[in-house]
Amino acid sequence: MLYALSGTLLGAYATESSLDPQRNRSGIQLGAVKAAIVELENGETLYSKHSDWITPIASITKLMTALIVMQGPQDLEEWVVIPTPDRETSKNAYSRIRIGSQLKRRDLLRLALMSSENLAAYTLAASYPGGVTAFVDKMNSTAKALGMNNTHFVDASGLSVGNVSTAADLVKLVQAVSRYGNIREYSTTPRYTAYFRKPRYSLGYGNTNRLVHRQSWDIELSKTGYITEAGRCLVLLSKFEGREVAMVLLDAFGKHTPIGDAGRVKRWLATGNSGTVAGAALQYEMNKAKEYPN
Repeated sequence: MLYALSGTLLGAYATESSLDPQRNRSGIQLGAVKAAIVELENGETLYSKHSDWITPIASITKLMTALIVMQGPQDLEEWVVIPTPDRETSKNAYSRIRIGSQLKRRDLLRLALMSSENLAAYTLAASYPGGVTAFVDKMNSTAKALGMNNTHFVDASGLSVGNVSTAADLVKLVQAVSRYGNIREYSTTPRYTAYFRKPRYSLGYGNTNRLVHRQSWDIELSKTGYITEAGRCLVLLSKFEGREVAMVLLDAFGKHTPIGDAGRVKRWLATGNSGTVAGAALQYEMNKAKEYPN
């Protein structure tokens, strides 16, 4: 599937960084087709790879969903009824949540972020004033206000291939959502048990990013994403040498490649050499790059 591009294709490049002036700028290799690595405080791009290529973003969408919820007028402590999902959600996403039961809005948001629960994300949109249509309109107007000019949303979960963005645009979203302590906390919760009512039952959830379980990582924000058209995606905010670095890794092969890419970025920042990428991931990257005009 081809997506229109705006602006000049930047390709892959690395720039000088205050993080490590001695780092080898050519020593990084990633499996993700599109990527942006940015020091958040000063907005300095440490590395960029096809960061303006427009692509489906799958459940990375839920970061914008979280932003709309946090900026909205609704009480996070309100109990929300789980509605019958729309066709897209019911067709493409399995959920253990019982239709008609209730869960607090804050818990719906936590589940949408940490475990990428699609029905939870849909419920947040459906319970918004004006419903799903108003919620998605707000997502798009907020994207425009943030300067995310190559971004468009059609649903709150990311199940639709119509949710598209770029790595560069998503850095702007990371900058916006990182201001909210709840989003940071909810997205990095390793495990959580949600308690529903009417009827009463509980469900346990785990974070879809296994890096949040590792003490060797200081992760402050996290979101994974996957649909076939988007490939494997990972967005995270982590501290290196006391500085916050945002990683946007889009469209990678297999569930292990984004995690491996995050490790390669970490190694590159520390040593100047990321290490290599598996052959299957590199072949996927080459094939996907052919979908975009030169």
